[in-house]
Amino acid sequence: MRLEALPLEFQGAMPILRKLQNAGYEAYYVGGSVRDILLNKPIHDVDIATSAFPAEVKELFHRTIDVGIDHGTVMVVTKEATYEVTTFRTESTYQDYRRPDHVEFVRSLKEDLKRRDFTINALAVGIDGNVIDLFDGLSDLRNKVLRAVGNPYERFHEDALRMMRALRFVSHLGFTLEPETFEAIQEYHSLLAKISVERINVEFVKLMMGSFREAGLRSFVESECYIYCPGLREHGDALLNFAELRGPAIPTERQSWTLLMTMLNFGEEEIRQFMKEWKCSNQLIREVSQMVPALHYRLIHEWDNWSLYQLGRELALSVEYLLYYFQREPNLAKVRLLYQYLPIFSLKDLALKGNDLMSNFDYPRGPWISTTLKKLEQEVVEGRLNNEKAVLLAYATDFLKRRMI
Repeated sequence: MRLEALPLEFQGAMPILRKLQNAGYEAYYVGGSVRDILLNKPIHDVDIATSAFPAEVKELFHRTIDVGIDHGTVMVVTKEATYEVTTFRTESTYQDYRRPDHVEFVRSLKEDLKRRDFTINALAVGIDGNVIDLFDGLSDLRNKVLRAVGNPYERFHEDALRMMRALRFVSHLGFTLEPETFEAIQEYHSLLAKISVERINVEFVKLMMGSFREAGLRSFVESECYIYCPGLREHGDALLNFAELRGPAIPTERQSWTLLMTMLNFGEEEIRQFMKEWKCSNQLIREVSQMVPALHYRLIHEWDNWSLYQLGRELALSVEYLLYYFQREPNLAKVRLLYQYLPIFSLKDLALKGNDLMSNFDYPRGPWISTTLKKLEQEVVEGRLNNEKAVLLAYATDFLKRRMI
């Protein structure tokens, strides 16, 4: 097979391949970019594989960065972009089920491609557009089959994270796992316990966000990979319920976690503990902890001023969008309009400040200040008080009299 026209991303890297070839080396576009162009999907990164060893690559190009030179990768810097150029290599045993103990640089493209994870990722394209397919990856692309290169048991024993990558590809591409590849995942799923949570997190989030997440999540449960992911051992049924939510691909990570936490029926403290185990950022944990109860509320009620104000515009829009997955029609325009006409948007917009309270009331500094401001804030947001200093001061006087009696 030959590509009639190389994509612009490939054309940008062509001078690098041409220079390598003119120096007597082989050079090809490889990996996910080749797969994606054949699937008519956007290309994210262009990776180049070459028979030139790292030192030889560095001699050919004026500006390079040693981003992973021990594993054969040199970043070549051009005026327009940067490209990772990696030497053909073979890999040794994998004692930690993730990284090879050492790599050996070789001059053979076949040796390099046969160490890759799946046949659809083991394709190469030359500068002439010819597709090199040594493991029937083109056939698997046509038939929408995800198949390990060579022996799947060896591939997953080498790098256990490949099992999560397989499930992620099912979710994103809608491919079917080839039976022996799936059986190998079922047999070796416990090896995920050897992989860092951070790496599993990346693949799991992508799995949740795929256009075919139902198939991906079902395979995740049926292979029992979920058992070796933080906090999910007892929640296979909830994951299947998550898989059954109909709707488009989930747009953002925080929306994905929010839906998952909703299907797990977790409370605030459970959410925090669960997401900490997954090594999520504190900001993400805060956002999801706010969004989950807001989604529960929105599934029963319309937005009111106070709910919108507490959540904020962006999180409210994120929650509103999630109605899609519960067979409800979101109204994002209405949320934007309601939020736009809130009386205030934060406590700093309140016409009465803490210093005003201190100067008008003969009380020692204490929690009464924040309590009073919080009460004024809610009364203004809910439209029961005008945001005017005199009005707020009068209300505060009455409020404090009642509290101090």
